Amino acid sequence: MHSTICSTPSRLYFYKVTVLIISAFFLLFILPLHAEMLSVKGEKVNMRTGPSKKYPVIWEYGPGFPLKVLAKKGKWVNVQDFEKDTGWIYRSLLTTKPQMIVKLKTKGKINIRSGPGTQFKKVGEAYYGVVFDTVTRKAGWVKVEHESGLVGWVKRNLLWGF
Repeated sequence: MHSTICSTPSRLYFYKVTVLIISAFFLLFILPLHAEMLSVKGEKVNMRTGPSKKYPVIWEYGPGFPLKVLAKKGKWVNVQDFEKDTGWIYRSLLTTKPQMIVKLKTKGKINIRSGPGTQFKKVGEAYYGVVFDTVTRKAGWVKVEHESGLVGWVKRNLLWGF
């Protein structure tokens, strides 16, 4: 009797490699697209350089300001704003309420429309840094509401947040 050594990889090997590749793809490309977002709950909320009141304040945010979560440490959250500034905010001062902020500053102001498209009439304008409540999303547009009561649609790529 004579034994043969097979040089072809087994099906189990291919299965493991396939699972590894799919997992790596998910972690590298899909997961970052769904980053956790929070928004400021209070009137004057401090962003600090570290996760404690001992650290200096670097920014002060108003209500609704959207922030991307980078990390958590105890009751503190490391966040990033739409200008890529980072720091720590106490978790109870943040909410999951969806908010958007005008990120475009080259044109000066953006149009707010009565419907989700440029064919709809303009009902208002907003400047860089204006915060909105997010009402709904549709085909690359976001229905927003401002604290003044103005409701309308804005092209999604002009806004940052969730």
